[in-house]
Order: sequence, then structure tokens, then C-alpha cells
Amino acid sequence: MSKIDLDKIKTYSIYKRQSKINMKNFAKPTPRKASFVLFLESLPDVLAVRDFKTLVKAIAKARAGKRPKPVIFMLGAHVIKCGLSPLIIDLMKKGIISGIALNGAGVIHDVELALTGRTSEDVAKAIKNGSFGMAKETAQFVNSAINKASEKNIGLGESVAGAIANKKTGYKKYSILYTAKRLKIPVTVHVAIGTDIIHQHPSCDGAALGESSLKDFHTLIEQVSKLQGGVLVNVGSSVILPEVFLKALTVARNLKFKVKNFTTANLDMIPHYRPYQNVVVRPNLGGGRGYMITGHHEIMIPLLHRALVEKCKI
Repeated sequence: MSKIDLDKIKTYSIYKRQSKINMKNFAKPTPRKASFVLFLESLPDVLAVRDFKTLVKAIAKARAGKRPKPVIFMLGAHVIKCGLSPLIIDLMKKGIISGIALNGAGVIHDVELALTGRTSEDVAKAIKNGSFGMAKETAQFVNSAINKASEKNIGLGESVAGAIANKKTGYKKYSILYTAKRLKIPVTVHVAIGTDIIHQHPSCDGAALGESSLKDFHTLIEQVSKLQGGVLVNVGSSVILPEVFLKALTVARNLKFKVKNFTTANLDMIPHYRPYQNVVVRPNLGGGRGYMITGHHEIMIPLLHRALVEKCKI
């Protein structure tokens, strides 16, 4: 016979229990033609929505006042090839984004957009016959700019941005690099050898590639050294940029810069280990807040853009 007597269980009244959710947290239907602000306020006040709104407030606060703090966006290439450059560029023009970091593939897609107004080949089709990544003009343009970066003693991002500025093309307005140069916003590029299609071509100079990207790393360290009170957002880079950021942060702190109490966020369609640890958790162990918000870039970036425009009233 069982010794468990359920009649002796102690219960409590649900009316006295503290609950995490009540009607104040509920989503609210909005009328047709409602404003974006009303739509944003209608979202349920829970979990990712809270984090999203907190991130928006942190960015707006960082850029407010006479002495705005840095807001750095680290962008994976997928952000650019999904057609989101105009929104990033708009945030740069409005003074919300103060720094950009890209990986090597991000530069390639940005350059192709600047040159032709289109990008992103069919990899599955091209890999079958060995033609993947063999676009002549892309490799010549980017590798030439990188080689000149070494000659001019400047960073990779600055050199490619300058090459776009000097090129006669009707698509410059879609280039993040060109916009960064025009607005004097630091743009850094962080590469790994062999990861990008331009490395397949004979015009690629490994020494120039490494030297110019290392200069950009030093530039990023300088930006990160001023990050206290600011915000860093990683969008779509699952390995390279989170690793680069963590190293830049440790160098800045090693050099005795006060880099604490800032906000970080990782926005990606799939949760990954390195962005979670290197962007969200580890940098904030001594103070600050980090947020992990999962969603497709083509949905989340437009939402973030519009929310920032409304919050900053620009």
C-alpha cells in the first residue's frame, strides 16, 4: 500500500500567488492604419520583446546628449546580401551608428552592390563546375584596394571605401563602406585567410591582406576602448567578429582603459555559442547587460531600424 497521501498536500490560493504575467503584459490588437509606435506598444511585454525594447532604449541613450557614446554594429555578410544595407546606411546618416565592423565576405557583397547593384551568386550551382567565386571584377577590385592599403599604410576598410568613392558607378548609395567614408565613420574589416572568394584569385596578396586587416583590428580596439556607456550589436556573425571583439576588449582593458557598464546584443536567426559567450555574457561579467535576440535579419533589422528612428525622433 502506498505511503503517499495526497490528501495531506498543502495548497494555496491562486489569488494570493505572485504571477509573472497578467493582463498588463498581454499583446493588444491594433486598428488598421495604426502607427508603428502603437504597434510596438501593442507587443506582449515579455521575454524577447522586453529585451528588444531595452536594447532600443540603450542605443537611444548612448547617442543622446552633447557627448554621445559609441554604438558599434558588427555585421555578418548575410545582413548585406539580404538587402538590409539601406537601413544600416540610414542609421549611419542619422547619427545612430558610430562604427561598423565587417568580415571579409561583408566587404565582397558591399563592393558588388556598389559596382553592379546586385550580389550573391548561386553557390550550389556554381560549386559543381568550379566557377563559384570566380567573378573577375570582384576579385580585381577588392584585391587591388587591399594591395594599395599596404602601400598607403591604411586599413583594409578605409582603402576599399576609398576605391568605391573613386569608382564611377550609380550604385554607391547602397554601399556601407562608401557611406562610412563620406560620413567619416570608422569601418573596419576583419578577415580569415581562405574564407573569402577573393582569396582564390592570383591577385590576392596575403601580406597586404594581413597587414591591412591588422590595422583595422587596431582601429577597432580604439573604438572599443571608448565603449563604456555605449552599445555594441553583433548581427549575423557567428565566429569571426565575436572573437575579434573579445580580443579587442581584452587589449583595451589591458591598456587600462575603463571599458565596463556598456550594453551588448547579438541578433541572429540561430543561437550560436561564440556570440552568446563573447558578445552577450563574458564582456558584461564586470558590469553591463547583454541580450540574445533570435530572429531572421530581414525581419529584425527593419523592426530595429524603425524603433530607433521613432525612439530617437530623427
